[in-house]
Amino acid sequence: MFIYLSKKIAIPNNIHLKCVSWNKDQGFIACGGDDGLLKVLKLETQTDDVKIKGLAAPSNLSMNQTLDGHSGAVQVVTWNEQYEKLTTSDQNGLIIVWMLYKGAWYEEMINNRNKSVVRSMSWNTDGQKICIVYEDGAVIVGSVDGNRIWGKELKGNQLAHVAWSPDSKILLFGMANGEVHIYDNQGNLIIKMAISCLANATGAISIAGIHWYAGTGGYVEPDCPCLAICFDNGRCQVMRYESDENPVCIDTLMSVVSIQWNHCGSVLAVAGSLRASHLEKEINVVQFYTPFGEHLRTLKVPGKQMTGVGWEGGGLRIGLAVDSYIYFANIRPDYKWGYCCSTVVYAYTKPERQEYCVVFWDTKNNEKFVKYVKSLMSITTSGDFCILASKADDTQPQEDAELESGSHARYVLILCNSLGTPLDSKYIDIDPLFVTMTKTHVIAASKQAFYLWQYRVAKKLTALEINQVTRTKKEGRERVYHIDSNPSAASDSSPDFAKAFTATRDPICCITATDKTLMVGRESGTVHRYSLPNVVLLHKYMLNNRAFYLSLNCNSSRLATIDIAGVLTLLDLDVRVSGDDGSGNPASAGDPSKFERKDVWDMKWAHDNPDLFAMMEKTRMYVFRNLDPEEPIQTSGYICNFEDLEIKSVLLDEIMKDPERPNKDNLINFEIRSLRDSRALIEKVGIKDASQFIKDNPHPRLWRLLAEAALQKLDLKEAEQAFVCCKDYQGIEFVKRLGNLQSEPMKQAEVATYFSRFEEAERMYLDIDRRDLAISLRIKLGDWFRVLQLLKTGSGDCDDALLEQAYNAIGDYFADRQKWVNAVQYYLQGCNQERLAECYSMLEDYQGLEQMTALLPENHPLLPDIGQMFATVGMCEQAVEAYLKCNQPKAAVDTCVHLNQWNKAVELARTHNMKEIKSLLSKYASHLLEKNRTLEAVELYRKAHYFLDAAKLMFKIADEEAEKGTRPLRVKKLYVLAARLVENYHEQMKTSQQSKAKGKKSEATSALAGLLEEDATSSDDRIVDHAWRGAEAYHFFLLAQRQLYEGYMENAMRTALHLREYEDIIPAVEIYSLLAVCAAANRAFGTCSQAFIKLESLESLDPDQRQPYEDLALEIFTKHTPKDNHAMELDRSEGAEGKLPTCIVTGQPIQEYQFWMCSVCKHCALGQEICKYNCCPLCHTPVA
Repeated sequence: MFIYLSKKIAIPNNIHLKCVSWNKDQGFIACGGDDGLLKVLKLETQTDDVKIKGLAAPSNLSMNQTLDGHSGAVQVVTWNEQYEKLTTSDQNGLIIVWMLYKGAWYEEMINNRNKSVVRSMSWNTDGQKICIVYEDGAVIVGSVDGNRIWGKELKGNQLAHVAWSPDSKILLFGMANGEVHIYDNQGNLIIKMAISCLANATGAISIAGIHWYAGTGGYVEPDCPCLAICFDNGRCQVMRYESDENPVCIDTLMSVVSIQWNHCGSVLAVAGSLRASHLEKEINVVQFYTPFGEHLRTLKVPGKQMTGVGWEGGGLRIGLAVDSYIYFANIRPDYKWGYCCSTVVYAYTKPERQEYCVVFWDTKNNEKFVKYVKSLMSITTSGDFCILASKADDTQPQEDAELESGSHARYVLILCNSLGTPLDSKYIDIDPLFVTMTKTHVIAASKQAFYLWQYRVAKKLTALEINQVTRTKKEGRERVYHIDSNPSAASDSSPDFAKAFTATRDPICCITATDKTLMVGRESGTVHRYSLPNVVLLHKYMLNNRAFYLSLNCNSSRLATIDIAGVLTLLDLDVRVSGDDGSGNPASAGDPSKFERKDVWDMKWAHDNPDLFAMMEKTRMYVFRNLDPEEPIQTSGYICNFEDLEIKSVLLDEIMKDPERPNKDNLINFEIRSLRDSRALIEKVGIKDASQFIKDNPHPRLWRLLAEAALQKLDLKEAEQAFVCCKDYQGIEFVKRLGNLQSEPMKQAEVATYFSRFEEAERMYLDIDRRDLAISLRIKLGDWFRVLQLLKTGSGDCDDALLEQAYNAIGDYFADRQKWVNAVQYYLQGCNQERLAECYSMLEDYQGLEQMTALLPENHPLLPDIGQMFATVGMCEQAVEAYLKCNQPKAAVDTCVHLNQWNKAVELARTHNMKEIKSLLSKYASHLLEKNRTLEAVELYRKAHYFLDAAKLMFKIADEEAEKGTRPLRVKKLYVLAARLVENYHEQMKTSQQSKAKGKKSEATSALAGLLEEDATSSDDRIVDHAWRGAEAYHFFLLAQRQLYEGYMENAMRTALHLREYEDIIPAVEIYSLLAVCAAANRAFGTCSQAFIKLESLESLDPDQRQPYEDLALEIFTKHTPKDNHAMELDRSEGAEGKLPTCIVTGQPIQEYQFWMCSVCKHCALGQEICKYNCCPLCHTPVA
């Protein structure tokens, strides 16, 4: 950072000031002094020139109000920014709260204890509470509306200072004897603070200031010191929190009166006086430190006694109370920023994030890319690339960071392009305090050593190749040198970080480099010159002062240095020999060794001229050519770039006010005098004279200016000459082409196109009736909307192919922007089937895709893609249709298989004679069976119309369930399903035979053939012939029990008797137990006795199980005789024609000649019984 005094305001009547405070938000400055003096001032910039912004703009007092109310000297002034209030106190203990009303300050509240004097007042961060401390130990905490919250007398303590913690939970009280006590926000003592900076300090000590930065502007890095406590003897400690055990200790070696942090906690200003060694008197100084105790700058201030210091809200100015004056100093902060490839890169902190926010602002397209970097140290740019140096995060993996010691590297250099994309990174172990880069190297220096990294940027390499390059070239690419070593070309080796930590008496303080030369400055004023890329120490130069900034011109012949006091000097590296006859080199007019400028804070050499440079001196920019200054320009911008006689400068101060929305207005281009003069000559005098002037002051940019001016006037001879002088081959070609054109308007139109005045060029073409040229111009520009307009507006027919191209290009325009609906309209007109299909797919307009499939001719190359689109969303039929249309049955079958439509797959495979479907099916089925997903396998076979296989699996499941003793209803359902599958199989056999025998035989013969074929193929007779037995068994089993519970005892018994035929399916124990119960309930003890006999003789029961049956039989038949009534015996007879069918509704034999039969399971029922049902009780087919 650089600082210089800029303004001085005198207080009337020479009244001495005691204190000053600057309101951070509204910009008011309050100063208090003797005799009750209290003034509120406001500095505002007043300028009509929009270009002049920030510190460069002149500032005047827009407010200068004297506030009356105090009688004694005003000793404390403090602002409440949130509520726009000013609180002041004088030597009599009177406190006044002032408020702003209609642009002026008025008393709002007043208070006086009349006992003691107020030593310090502090508002908390949100402006809700104020803490007031009196010299006698009284503490009062009040609210913003004037109510007292609590008060306390700290006995035996003389209070001097107070500060709130950022979260308002802690109060620090500074005592008159130099102690600091920590209290909670209710006034209870927690602990005394340990003051470590006062070790071996003697004499009486008092506190000069306590300032706890509240974090409102973010922190420089995570866990950054923010609480500063400074003593009048110059000792200072900066702590991370109130009980920090190892604070940063600073000895300023001055007597301190006041301290204050800037707006973002990055700089601490310490104001006071310093006894100059060679003088008796003391001089006023302000020292500036980082939170880590590094000294940044010293500002000397005239006057006798400095009493206060206050930062402006933006951190760009500081106000100092000295005697009866307020001095203002301007600050040029060291922003972390750079400029590469028309992109401004800058970093700032946000209160809500720990990392730095690094913005890559592309000024050409006004786009910005944001990247977050933890503990960023610096930004360095060169050419198209940028290096971000930061502290390495412990959590990140560091492949190449394992060093000799095995420890983690502590710092990282990240190489980015101008979009912020990381291209490469290097972990290093030396502290990159100073970083510079050239087109090929990055050089980072700590205080003792410097590190070289020859970076490579892959233009056409793949990631794999890049890795190989990095692995192989690692040794040559990284090197480390100690500043005291004397490297020669032979000593190149792999980086040895161990030697980089040897201390040196004369540390490095700045570096710079060009492609051929590296310059390293040291604190003693020595500058080392090394050659690049092989580092050899060539020369040592001696400067008068310690350099702060070094810069080499474009041919490395001259070095510019700015020292710590802001003095710019030049040093010739190549000693320019001039002959004795006085014919010296005219380019180096003036002696660089005598050149000197003060208060310089930034400078840049021109990229294309070794004798041109621009520099910033206070708020003026000077351009020097051969050490001659041009007239200065008022600006406070940072110089980005200087080439082509133009200086690009960026107003970083303005950008940092709202860093999230950088504005093009904050980027300023300045033309230097020769460019301005040449332009004026061309405009006012003419091309001939201008050409003479440019010959005397040649520069490619000037020749280009002349060439463009000559083109405008169609002076082709001059234009060609000028293009030759600035080596612009395209320009020369263009002039030749113009020479070949006959018509004048055509030439003018071409020139207008050359200068990007396309509207004008198009108008000219249309005026000379050359619509074709206007159209081709618009096509070159890619403005297809205008092409379409031109094609339609012209009279006569237009070119259909061109029209289609225009429609498609507009379709592409919309498609690129994801506006698919608009794209569809244009693709339809442009007949672009491929893109149309893509749009339909994006819009999920499958109807459109179906129509398209129908319209496309067979074997169209787009059909497979459409098929794929349908397949991805599970639309099987449409996909198959598309695949079949382009003659890809294999793809169609694969789609069916993929979407689980096996029936379709099998059907297609049969139609197209594909053999592999059967193997695929069985493979998948066995996979399902292995996983024990039998039901899925059944479903698979069913879908593929392999009904017999499905039925076999189904019977297997049903049998297993029956064995387990599952609920009978579930078992019945499983058997029904199996039987239905067998019926499907019969049906399939019949139809396949019919289709084979079409037109040859009658239907009966074909059905017979089907049955014969079935007999030949089916191995499993039980399944095919007796498909319904299992279902029947469980049907009657359930029916008997239902009848029993509903009280139809006789029917239940008859059904149970019928069940005896199914002993192969239902266990005999179950059947006869049920029969015994039903018969007993029906009092048919004969039947009951037979059932018991059967139960007792069952071989499946062991003797223990038989015993209870025997006991029960004994009990029943001792009471009842085992006889049935006669009527039932007759009923149970068989019909004359053999066995009677059984009714599936009642379980009774059907005696009548007319009865109902189910169309699916072929079971019978009595007509009057079935009419109560909607579905067949056995197979659940709807009753017709």
